[in-house]
Amino acid sequence: MKIPRFMIAGTHSGVGKTTITTAVMAALTGAGYNVQPYKVGPDYIDPTYHTMATGNKCRNLDSWILDEETVYRLFTGSAAKTDVAVIEGVMGIFDGSSGTEDHGSSAHIAKLLNCPVVLIVDVKSMARSAAAIVLGFKNFDPDINIAGVILNRIGSERHLKIVREAIETYCDTPVLGYIKKNAKLELPSRHLGLVPTVEGGSLPDQVSALADEIKSGLDIDMLLKIAVSAERMPARDKKCPVLKNIRKRARIGLASDEAFSFYYEDGLEMLRRQGADLVPFSPLHDTGLPEGLDGIYIGGGFPEIFIRELADNPGLMNEIRAAGKAGMPIFAECGGLMYLSKAIVDFDGVRIPMVGLVPGDCIMEKTLVGMGYVEAEALADNIIAPAGFKSRGHEFHYSRIKPEEPEFKYAFRLVRNRYRDTVLDGYAKGNILASYVHQHFASDPEMAGRFIGFCLDYSKQNDKENRRQGLNRTRKTSV
Repeated sequence: MKIPRFMIAGTHSGVGKTTITTAVMAALTGAGYNVQPYKVGPDYIDPTYHTMATGNKCRNLDSWILDEETVYRLFTGSAAKTDVAVIEGVMGIFDGSSGTEDHGSSAHIAKLLNCPVVLIVDVKSMARSAAAIVLGFKNFDPDINIAGVILNRIGSERHLKIVREAIETYCDTPVLGYIKKNAKLELPSRHLGLVPTVEGGSLPDQVSALADEIKSGLDIDMLLKIAVSAERMPARDKKCPVLKNIRKRARIGLASDEAFSFYYEDGLEMLRRQGADLVPFSPLHDTGLPEGLDGIYIGGGFPEIFIRELADNPGLMNEIRAAGKAGMPIFAECGGLMYLSKAIVDFDGVRIPMVGLVPGDCIMEKTLVGMGYVEAEALADNIIAPAGFKSRGHEFHYSRIKPEEPEFKYAFRLVRNRYRDTVLDGYAKGNILASYVHQHFASDPEMAGRFIGFCLDYSKQNDKENRRQGLNRTRKTSV
């Protein structure tokens, strides 16, 4: 299988990967190419920029949450029908879940997909030393094909000439382009990283300006030659598992707006494959839930930024509360957990009531409460996993849950890679599951199948109840 592809990686976090990658994607798309974007790791926000730049849904390639076979299959399945696949790396190219292995890193994905790498180097206050950096990255792992370099924060034409000469002389690696120092080209950010594109504003104009800037200093034709030079990818026999004997599809409401937008695209695809019809709704703007739902999925996002707008829509919160109490399966992640709680206590200490299906308040803190990969073990049966089931996920939050009940029904025991500790997380009781963990349904089809199974069971019970009530109304009318 021939898939033109390349990865844009960096020497470290903050080197300008997302800004430059987004601009490259926009430039290629503007030149008429159908670009399929990817992001290494569990990030939700950077992919929104890639989607805006290309018009195609960005997909995550995460070799810690997903096994290698799944990453390979998901990549080839989505990239095969496009002109070129462009992958943005995570952190520095060799940074992953370990100090001695490349598992979970950009390097791991590059080797798994046999993908040429374009390395971004921030050369501010640097000249000939840039060559030493590039040479070190090339020699650190000879299995990585660093096919070119992009220089960020060039100060002048003379600065560019010196750095280019040094790298191309000592490293035998072409400099494909450069970006001058320009604060106007930086993308807006806040406490959890970049501002998601779903919040709109002037972001489309900024992405367009980035593409124009990059085109003046980047050899797009050389980038495309690198992409085409990537070796053919051998086909693999393993197919995406699909739940069998599905007689009816489950109609699942998917929270989707400025406050809730953090979903893995391949995770949503797994839900669809397993029998879900995902129906978008907005906790911010809709006054009621879509009709005929069998379940609800509320992903992560920034409810803390939109607390008052969410609170000013009590009609929808009342419907979600009533649905939960009536037995409808509701699955919520991170921001979704916050929304389902009794209240969110904002950064100023103001308590603002929320849905109230999780018996506790979510309190915003000034510093990170949890960030990084986790292994989650279900403490009891819940709507995505049986007791003892282990899954891998990710957490990234500035809030903590303060339980109201003395016998709070925690959902998971988490082993946290970053903090090297074990904590209890989330809430699971009956048809409600809410947790700070971002799960990836493509990591194990059983999670998607189990959730849909609960939704279908609820649908059957609801149909029976509707028929019973209809029969009662008929009898009363006939009398």
